[in-house]
Amino acid sequence: QQKIKRIKPDMVFNLVGSVRGVDRLAATIPSILEFLEIPFTGAGIFCETLSYNKFLTAELLKSVSVAVPNSQLFSDYKDELNFGLKFPLISKLNEVHGAVNMDKDAISFDEKHLRDRVKFLIETYHQPVLVQEFIAGRELTAIVLEGDDENVFAAEKVFDKDTGDFSFATFDDQWADGNGFHYEKYEDEKLKNLVRKAFVISKMHDYAKFDIRLDRAGNHFFVDSNSNPAFGPKELDCAISNVLHLYGVSFNTILERIISNTVKRFSIFRRHKKIS
Repeated sequence: QQKIKRIKPDMVFNLVGSVRGVDRLAATIPSILEFLEIPFTGAGIFCETLSYNKFLTAELLKSVSVAVPNSQLFSDYKDELNFGLKFPLISKLNEVHGAVNMDKDAISFDEKHLRDRVKFLIETYHQPVLVQEFIAGRELTAIVLEGDDENVFAAEKVFDKDTGDFSFATFDDQWADGNGFHYEKYEDEKLKNLVRKAFVISKMHDYAKFDIRLDRAGNHFFVDSNSNPAFGPKELDCAISNVLHLYGVSFNTILERIISNTVKRFSIFRRHKKIS
C-alpha cells in the first residue's frame, strides 16, 4: 500500500489472481485501490469476493433465472448427499479457479467414487468442495468486454480428444503445452442476454469470462464465473484474446476499451463523490 501511494499511478491493471498463494485474498487488491482512490481495471471488492465462492455465485445467478446445475456444497466428505442430485456428478474446489485438480477423475458415476474424490480434495486443499450435476453436452466460453454495443463474444470449445457429451476442459487441456481444444464461434442471442444478466447481477466491470455447458436440448447452464480471468495477448493463449480474435477484435482494441471504460467509470464515481 505504501509503495502504491509513493508511485501514484494514474491507473492500475489488476491482474492479481492470488495473494501468498491464497486465491480468495485477491479481493484485497481492489479494496486497497478503492481506499486509495486509484482507478483500476476489473471488478471491485464485492464481485472479487463473490467470485471465489462458486456456490454463492451459482445461487446468485439462479435468483435472476440464469440456469446453473443442481449442486451441493460439501464441507466434509461424510456430509449427507442431497436426495435430489442425480449422477453423474462433477466435483470442484469451491474457492479456486483455473481448473485446479480438474481431470477425468472429477466426474463420479457412483457415491463411493464421489466421497473418495471429495475427501481427497478437502484434505489436500482445506476448503469446501462444490458438487454439481454434470451437464452432458457441449462446452462454451463467453467473454464480456464492456465499452461498445456488442459486448458479449461466445465460442465453443472443440476438443482434440472428443469423448462425446462427457468432454470438458481439464487442467491439462487449459494449461499444458498444446491445449486440448480450440475455439470456434458460437452465435446465440439468448445466451448473450443470459451472460449480460450474469455480468450485471455479479457487479462485474470491464471484462469477464463465463464457462457454460450446453445440454442436448439446447439449454445453457453456467458452470463458472470469473471476474478476473487470465489476461494477455493471443500469444499467451489467454481465453479472452483467443475468443475475441475469432470476432476480429485485436488485443490492442481490448486494451483500449478497458482503459476507456475504466476512465469513464472512475470519472463518474468522482463526480458523484463531489456531489455527495
